[in-house]
Amino acid sequence: MSPLYDIEVTTLDGAPQTLADYAGKVLLIVNVASKCGFTPQYKGLEALQRRYRDRGFCVLGFPCNQFGHQEPGDAGEIKSFCTLTYDVSFPMFAKIDVNGPDAHPLYRLLKAEAKGLLGSEAIKWNFTKFLVSADGETISRFAPTDTPESLRARIEALLPAAQGPLGA
Repeated sequence: MSPLYDIEVTTLDGAPQTLADYAGKVLLIVNVASKCGFTPQYKGLEALQRRYRDRGFCVLGFPCNQFGHQEPGDAGEIKSFCTLTYDVSFPMFAKIDVNGPDAHPLYRLLKAEAKGLLGSEAIKWNFTKFLVSADGETISRFAPTDTPESLRARIEALLPAAQGPLGA
């Protein structure tokens, strides 16, 4: 089993969880922020979640305040913002660091497996995205400027074929 699934995370509601709960799903893992120029990407992320969730896909949102202090809120404020502004239904987790000595183990793994430009491991800004296959393999890293909509073909390539009427 992928080491990704051994990683412990904390939900936005404060509950401990391991990523094993998402084994077998294609994941798009994103460091998010409520007060960023890229924040409107929540709309596109939610659209991906709704479009593909029944085919084994899930967006995972990890708030981070390391870039321009653009996620200053506490868990309640983040949850309220995401729910009221973007009707977010995908799982959101407790605020984490993605860079530096306190970087969350999830981001240490993702950055090592899918390096950025010129082999850099550092996350450059909010809304950096990692696409993970159903078997826990980190497939690709996408820049904040890569919109959720632009990832559809990459996501679809990892999902089982859609079933038509009567299973056709």
